[in-house]
Amino acid sequence: MKRIILITGGQRSGKSQYAEKLALQLSPHPIYMATAHAWDEEFCQRIARHRLRRGPCWTNIEEEKYLSRHYIYNKVAVIDCITLWCTNFFYNPDLKEDELPDVDSTLQALQAEFDQFTAQEATFIFVTNEIGSGGVSSHALQRRFTDLEGWMNQYVASKADEVILMVSGIPVKIK
Repeated sequence: MKRIILITGGQRSGKSQYAEKLALQLSPHPIYMATAHAWDEEFCQRIARHRLRRGPCWTNIEEEKYLSRHYIYNKVAVIDCITLWCTNFFYNPDLKEDELPDVDSTLQALQAEFDQFTAQEATFIFVTNEIGSGGVSSHALQRRFTDLEGWMNQYVASKADEVILMVSGIPVKIK
């Protein structure tokens, strides 16, 4: 039976650890789908620490964009995270400095990929950030990304069976 769970909150609110704990309650051998692009050495070290914390019972899949390439029928998967996944669709190094990515077409591509991926029977535990909870950026690119992320979070939440907001390590059921 298909189930979609969204876990959201601020940075260092306990989202990933809660998602992992939940996945282990649902399956002895869950899948961890990492959407991060390793931008620098510090981020590579962060990824290594996360892998160590999870341990050998997890199947790790690194996929920056096309989640639907992976067949996870009847499995439990943590997808961490929507924010970095959106970044991989949004950021285009080929754009000139004065060109801004198109939010609408990026959002449509993300929604289509989300729908294709979640069409399979599995338990999906998505992790995301509430980046729009802070102040409004003075940088146009950051404002566009915040809009994209907020709209994608709303889309996933509308499809989710359950939504959890993490506040200081405490899960608060929203839906």
